[in-house]
Amino acid sequence: MNMPQALRQESAQPRRCFVVGPIGDPHAAHDSPEREAFEHHLGIFEQVITPACEKYGISVVRADGIAHAGDINEQICRHVVESDLVVADVSGGNPNVMYELGLRHITGKPTIHIGESGQLPFDIASIRTIRYQRTGSHLARARKEIESALEAGLRDGFEPLTPARVLRGLQAGDGSTSGPEAGDGEEEDEDPPGLLDDFVVIEDGLDEMTADLEAIAKTIETIGALTEQSSTEMLDLAQANAPASARLAAVVRYAETISAPAGELNTVAAAFVERMATMDSGVRAALGIIEMTPPDERDEGAEEFLEQLMSLDEAAQDGLAQIGFFGTSADAMVRVSRHLRKPVKDISAAVKQLTSAIARMGEWAAKARGLAHCATA
Repeated sequence: MNMPQALRQESAQPRRCFVVGPIGDPHAAHDSPEREAFEHHLGIFEQVITPACEKYGISVVRADGIAHAGDINEQICRHVVESDLVVADVSGGNPNVMYELGLRHITGKPTIHIGESGQLPFDIASIRTIRYQRTGSHLARARKEIESALEAGLRDGFEPLTPARVLRGLQAGDGSTSGPEAGDGEEEDEDPPGLLDDFVVIEDGLDEMTADLEAIAKTIETIGALTEQSSTEMLDLAQANAPASARLAAVVRYAETISAPAGELNTVAAAFVERMATMDSGVRAALGIIEMTPPDERDEGAEEFLEQLMSLDEAAQDGLAQIGFFGTSADAMVRVSRHLRKPVKDISAAVKQLTSAIARMGEWAAKARGLAHCATA
């Protein structure tokens, strides 16, 4: 199929695509998982991404193809931020890939996601991703889908991704989106938010997460007090050689009293995790921008942002330590009586959700501490 005239004219202008994705180890032993990963992703790069981009005159490079001498991390960041197009292979949710993708999202520039079926990370599942399988026909289909995405984007303009709005698309300040789809033909805002404004948007989200943690702490305190009260009652019944029916009645009362706070704990934990997933790309992108900014050129907003991430992590770790007791004792509680199954299920679900989310928050805080240390060193 011949390329449309309009697209041929546009592709005559210099265009660059940077490919973000796992690379693997080209020096690893043959048949090793690292060497297999290298050959697989090199095949995706050479057989799928490169020919699709070159069809429209777009030059393609990935990290191991950067020829210039210098700091490779700085070069990668610059390619991620400055390239006209980024194609990101999100297979497996590689941490480096997700970090670079978050940095890309803040630019609002065209980004195409691809990923191997069954290997897509949950926290970007809502973003359209071209899926592929490791067969010739599926790879050819993935290349065609990239070509179609490029053709539509070059013709009609690339639609901003939702994560980019976390930092750049909340121009109304109330959560409404901006960009071509929100303006109904209106001109682009001539007074877009600056970096400090963007930090304020993220900080508002972090404030909400702090409120979630406070609600979680209060609920845990309530469940702990009820548990201690029930334990005292059960000990008294045991010392009095009370019949099993009396002890069961006490357990039923305990299950009824903790049912509501256990359900509330699970609900708040789910809201906290959802907020975390929404904020993740924006926070990582903001950290990336701070990293690229010399410490003496950062404003107060950046420093306050780093402090907020570290404080939030400390509060989260305290909450996790408190709730950890319930996670370890859940099985024992269920064995006492079937009446405890529902509240224990809610508590266990909350523990599982919070453990995963707080671990990710720890990554934010670790990066923030490193950047704060660089500023004071």
